[in-house]
Parts: sequence; structure tokens; C-alpha cells
Amino acid sequence: QVQLKQSGGGLMQAGGSVRLSCVASGFTFRRYAMGWLRQAPGKEREFVAGISWDGTRSAYDDSVKGRFTISRDNAVNTIYLQMNSLKPEDAAVYYCAARNHPDYSLQARLYDNWGQGTRVTVSS
Repeated sequence: QVQLKQSGGGLMQAGGSVRLSCVASGFTFRRYAMGWLRQAPGKEREFVAGISWDGTRSAYDDSVKGRFTISRDNAVNTIYLQMNSLKPEDAAVYYCAARNHPDYSLQARLYDNWGQGTRVTVSS
């Protein structure tokens, strides 16, 4: 079955860095666009970053642009989110998501499969 297994995250200091990983299995990874989304307490799940099936196109929410980088390695069915210059407002549960489409979407509802989520806490 489809699985997205996430790792990384934890308690970070403001200004620090962390890398999230998401290993996919059970589907043809290279045909799927992928995304990272996050949900803070009391808020809706929001788009953070997305990447096309071949890694040639990507997009970021304005709040993370220039600080976060999404990437993928189709040889090992994995996507990454490198998070630099962390801010307290980046604290959330982060989810990787797969979309059965060549291109990512900014809308959470258009992703088909989800990872288990990983919490990122940022102390000021």
C-alpha cells in the first residue's frame, strides 16, 4: 500500500536549521508531484512547498521563500525539506504529501496521500 514515512523535525532554536525527509513506497514515485504542508495549532493545513514529478519546477509559500528548499531524489523515492533560519512561527506539524499528477498544487485537498506528520518546534 501507499506509504509516506517521514523523519526529522524536533525542537530547534530560532535561527537554526533542520532537514525533513519523506520516503515513499507502494506507488510509482517518479510520476507524482510532491509537497510539504504544515498545520499549526488552531490553524488550517497550509502549503509550504511543492515540487514537480521530475524536480524541475518548485514553489514556496511567501513565508518560507528564501529559507526553505524542497528537493527530491527519484532514485531513492525520497523528498526533502531543508529548513534554514527557523522562526518561531515555523512551528507546526509538517506533512509530506503525494499528488497523482505531474505538478504540485498549492491546495491541500488536491493531494492524494499523506505522511504521518512530524512536529517542528522552534524556541525563541
